[in-house]
Amino acid sequence: WPLQIPALLLGTVILTWILRPRRWSDRAVSAILAVAWLWVAWSFFWDRYSTINWAAVYVVPVFVAQGLFLLVGTLVGRPRWSAGPNLCGAAGLVLFLYALALHPLLAVLDGRPMQAEVFGIAPDPLAIATLGLLMIRASGMAGILVVVPAAWCLVSATTLAALGAAEAWVPAAAVALTAVSWLGSWIAARWLHPR
Repeated sequence: WPLQIPALLLGTVILTWILRPRRWSDRAVSAILAVAWLWVAWSFFWDRYSTINWAAVYVVPVFVAQGLFLLVGTLVGRPRWSAGPNLCGAAGLVLFLYALALHPLLAVLDGRPMQAEVFGIAPDPLAIATLGLLMIRASGMAGILVVVPAAWCLVSATTLAALGAAEAWVPAAAVALTAVSWLGSWIAARWLHPR
């Protein structure tokens, strides 16, 4: 606290730029997302979580790599973040909105208001939001960038299930929605609209 407030504001800014893209907003969205991955690697895993779980130090380089890949894509490539009128765009927007607005409420509903997980601060909403943004993104790199957030969601779902947490299904559902949406879009492009 109080970094949750600017993190939520940045998430809202990303949402605005996705719905109403500007000439420069693609690079700004990539940069914000890259910094969020680097921030969570340091502030959550290295600084806090590693003090209670020795395995957290092995997650840090993976989150740093994801942040650096996003950053390199910002500097070298021309990322495009714009919600299109297709299955992936719609599903991606749903995932991003969930991660931004609804995921923090899970802790409140579970009676843990001080432990609310916020986009850009905690790994689960960041990974879910990233999956959503990557479904929205129109780029071949999105396939590579989806590996780390999807893997983290599956690790988190397994951990939460082992702890008996009611919300264990949420990260797994995010991965399932991502896979089904991409598969549906691929089938539609391949079979319904062949070139």
